[in-house]
Amino acid sequence: MLSLDDIVARTSPPRPWSEGDNIPWNDPDFSERMLHEHLTQDHDLASRRAVQIDAHVKRILDLIAPPPGRVLDLACGPGLYLTRLAQAGYRGVGVDFSPASIRHARADARAHGYELEFRFEDLRTARFGTDYDTALLLYGQLNVFPRDEIRSIIARVFEGLNPGGLLIVEPQTYEQVERSGQAAPSWSSHRTGLFLADPHVLLTECFWDPDARTSTERFYVIDAATGSVTRHALSNEAYTTDELDMLFGNAGFQQIQHYRSLTGGDADDGLCVVTGIRTA
Repeated sequence: MLSLDDIVARTSPPRPWSEGDNIPWNDPDFSERMLHEHLTQDHDLASRRAVQIDAHVKRILDLIAPPPGRVLDLACGPGLYLTRLAQAGYRGVGVDFSPASIRHARADARAHGYELEFRFEDLRTARFGTDYDTALLLYGQLNVFPRDEIRSIIARVFEGLNPGGLLIVEPQTYEQVERSGQAAPSWSSHRTGLFLADPHVLLTECFWDPDARTSTERFYVIDAATGSVTRHALSNEAYTTDELDMLFGNAGFQQIQHYRSLTGGDADDGLCVVTGIRTA
């Protein structure tokens, strides 16, 4: 726990990933609150709403080989994409670092008899296995890892795909990462919220590091009853189109293609889509 003095004496700007490498996805209480945000149809902040996921899955079905086939869904959350693909006849594995999301995904798959496995693992260290025909890394999750870690993840995905297998990645655009790092600081009060179930004040500030080309969002959560302070930080690394080509090309992917969005129209929420094929 921190104190108000720690807020006053904070380092600005912070070095990317220096104050925790991500928000606490694997914390049981946090993950329960995050699961609610994934499933709500009031906003698209954690997962997209159902109508948009349906449109994305329809596009994914146009891109990948017809069923049966095995799909690897990285950072799968509560399985909203993978269960829809299972409805279309696919099998697969979802990996996520949120225990509540994995519990929900397992229960949903079991209730419907889908041939799906959901694993509670950290993408940075997980063994994905092999014999996949498609791999997904959606909704900007590529950018939350430092470059050396995402290289390792992409390399393990490549090894897990069958020859001819397709990787579909939805990174944040360079411009979106830069914009998020240049957002104005803000504060808000909450009866309950994502970071704390009890009444609290949330202070948020954002930073853009032009040398590291990384944005960092820093969150201070002040418990209204005790005044205790908890800090969380989230960094995102920005990539140019050429850098994305190099990232996937160096891993062995070929026929790399870029799309403006999964629905084929304008860029979606500052996200783009990159596909690559394992040809050997």
